[in-house]
Amino acid sequence: MSIFVKLSWYFKQEWKTYMVGVCGLILTALLAIIPPRIIGVLVDAIHSGKLAANNLVILLIVLAVVAIAQYGSRYMWRTAIWGEAAKLEKVLRNRLFWHYTQMDQAFFQKYRTGDLMAHATNDLSAIQRVAGGGILQFADSMITGGTTLIAMVSLIDWRLTIIAIVPFPLLAVMARYMGSKIHIAFRDSQAAFSRLNNKAEESITGIKVIKGLGQQKEDMADFDNQVAQTININRRVNRLDSLFDPMTTMIISLSYVITIVYGGYLVTTGQITIGSLVSFVSYLAMMIWPMFAVGMLFNTLERGNASYDRVMDLLKQQSKVIDDPDGANQSPKGEIKYDVQQFAYPGDDRLALQQINFEVPAGKTVGLVGKVGSGKSTILRLILRQFDNYKGSIKFGGIDIRHYKMDALIPAIGYVPQDTFLFSDSIRENIRFARPQASQKQVELAAQKSDLFDQIKGMPDGYDTAVGEEGISLSGGQRQRLAIARALLINPELLILDDALSAVDAETETQILDNLRSERKEKTTIISAHRLSSVMNADEILVINDGRIAERGTHDELMTLGGWYHDMFERQELETKVKGGQNNG
Repeated sequence: MSIFVKLSWYFKQEWKTYMVGVCGLILTALLAIIPPRIIGVLVDAIHSGKLAANNLVILLIVLAVVAIAQYGSRYMWRTAIWGEAAKLEKVLRNRLFWHYTQMDQAFFQKYRTGDLMAHATNDLSAIQRVAGGGILQFADSMITGGTTLIAMVSLIDWRLTIIAIVPFPLLAVMARYMGSKIHIAFRDSQAAFSRLNNKAEESITGIKVIKGLGQQKEDMADFDNQVAQTININRRVNRLDSLFDPMTTMIISLSYVITIVYGGYLVTTGQITIGSLVSFVSYLAMMIWPMFAVGMLFNTLERGNASYDRVMDLLKQQSKVIDDPDGANQSPKGEIKYDVQQFAYPGDDRLALQQINFEVPAGKTVGLVGKVGSGKSTILRLILRQFDNYKGSIKFGGIDIRHYKMDALIPAIGYVPQDTFLFSDSIRENIRFARPQASQKQVELAAQKSDLFDQIKGMPDGYDTAVGEEGISLSGGQRQRLAIARALLINPELLILDDALSAVDAETETQILDNLRSERKEKTTIISAHRLSSVMNADEILVINDGRIAERGTHDELMTLGGWYHDMFERQELETKVKGGQNNG
């Protein structure tokens, strides 16, 4: 019953509606007492030969009125209880989704997407069943069982009632024993479902890689193995679950045997009438649902309890990136001063950054280059406040970025990652995602700046072209240029390109960079790139190696230095010439 305590905050909040539902259940239970008693009276009248036509009509009218009243009372409790259960699911779903949006990068590194989806679907449905079916099973088993028991004692015979319900305590013992086992089994079942969800999500997302490497059979075999494991775990849940109904049926059957034997004895000795025995059997039949409800109740509660704990464990997770309640509300402008002495990713003892110091005056461009894994993207992730656990400071407009309101800082930054994410919508809606109110003219202007305008015009549906899931219908270069257009549309104070030109050709790259230089003379830009031609015109270039600044200066200064930048630039230039010669040949 602990799940009811855990959900008490919601029951207290919605107690009026739940009281309406409980009143409907009470009324339904009271009305249900009447038909069996009327049937008993009719049986006695028929047995004695005293059934008159007018009495039969009256009894039939009463039965009809009771049926109509039961219809109304059932409608009352169903709309109240099931309605509130659906509302609870909505509340928890919104709370969980909001929690996901507020969590930091470390949270999503810890929990996989499929696991988070399982919490938001299966677990919330199990909790919803507690607030709906659980309340019904608890209240109805008490109310229907209690009123029926009172009717059996007061209207029929107390001795027959006591003997008939002797087997019922066995049900409580069975439910308590089975409930604890089901709790553990269902927890394992939910975890297995999460793993299967993860596998399915990962395979669908990476289907192009799987097909490209010819691993369809191997991936299918792995999926089959996961399905088999999940089925085996669920079989244990189903085995335990399936024991409730047969055991309940055995207990009820034992009660029927006792009723027929002892009830028959009371009839033959004249202590009760045959009509009373018929009514008693009807009342005993009405006790079947409360007994089943008790068994179902423990099952529902154990499932809901396991799911509620899983969801609450997620909601208890706290983001390490905390929005300062007294932070600056103004949009940041001006110089960026980056001074980070040390930074390590959560759970990793190795330093990702050390002694990173540079300044970017307003309207200037800084380039970040270096080998893969050198720390370029990490530098940018700190500016985006994906992590705050670093020693040092990053100031934007003279204020530490940790002292800005997130709603003030983030809209001032246009970020374009290498792995562009596009929504399953049209090109137009993807471009104006951050500014839904942007006009068509503004969307087209952003497309021109990213050198995508002419290609969109050539598409059959133009800006209404659907990009498909994650932009699957577009090429890599088109996806990157669309993402650049999306960032430029908000005209950010700081534009960050994290290797965002890697999929475009050299000519397109030059056109886009020329557009940025002419359009963003008063705005700041940071470009991280592997292709050095992307940053050669930057006001300062930083060469990052093992989380440190190894070289810095303009293109000419770094070429004169003769270090890593010089060697890499010469190599890339040679590769470009070789490719050009091959194409001409």
